[in-house]
Amino acid sequence: MAAGAVTIGKTVATNPSAKMQAGAHFTILVPPATTAEAQPQDIPLDIAFEDQHLIVVNKPAGMVVHPAAGNQDGTLVNALLYHCQGELSGIGGVARPGIVHRIDKDTSGLLVVAKSTAAHEGLANQFADHSIQRRYLAVCGGYPAPPSGTIEGIIGRSPGNRKKMAVLDEDSARGKHAVTHYKTLKTLNNSSLVECRLETGRTHQVRVHFASIGHALLGDPTYGRTSTVLRPILQRIRFVRQALHAASLGFDHPVTGEYVEFHADLPDDMRELIDETAR
Repeated sequence: MAAGAVTIGKTVATNPSAKMQAGAHFTILVPPATTAEAQPQDIPLDIAFEDQHLIVVNKPAGMVVHPAAGNQDGTLVNALLYHCQGELSGIGGVARPGIVHRIDKDTSGLLVVAKSTAAHEGLANQFADHSIQRRYLAVCGGYPAPPSGTIEGIIGRSPGNRKKMAVLDEDSARGKHAVTHYKTLKTLNNSSLVECRLETGRTHQVRVHFASIGHALLGDPTYGRTSTVLRPILQRIRFVRQALHAASLGFDHPVTGEYVEFHADLPDDMRELIDETAR
């Protein structure tokens, strides 16, 4: 805890592990929000919705959500800091947008970002109780059987490669339960266009689940291996990412309580992929 930020009665708290007595009165001094480590950058945003509490963005493939090693700038957070200048509350003590969920760098589509503390808390609660409605569109290899169904499994770090996720044994304590409902929308050349509705939101969930049933997403450099039939097509159209798009997002507005839903059309590269693989 910050020195002098918490008092118990008239005594400044100095031991963060100290046990408290029932009925004790606390005073917490919340410091002004400090400047975020990430710097604002004038990067265009495709905004589906925005008000004083939150913003819904259609993220392009290739953009990282949050700065990290190897991607210190050019991220969605850099763009949001520039776009929302003067409108961000101090979330976690830092003046920055509230990232309550992520989609992978090479996945396109919608995500919601909190601009106020109330929105951050409300959205985080909805993600925690899995009430957020998330619909993805993907192109997977082969033809899932049955054409519609549910994929379940414990997802956690792969024992053989810590940079990958994997479906683990059901009794594993190293992962979290994950559920993906899918439906085949169109059969293509040695591939299928599928709709995925996420009941949970684990890291790489759709990619890992479809790889686990033998139908990895086309172009996926981590979990897939493109068939010899489709490889020339992907090379010709220069499709170099997993074929995954966050197509719709629905939730209760964390401040107004109104249910809102947003949709993002398939990007050009996935449309071209589907056209080129049409049977």
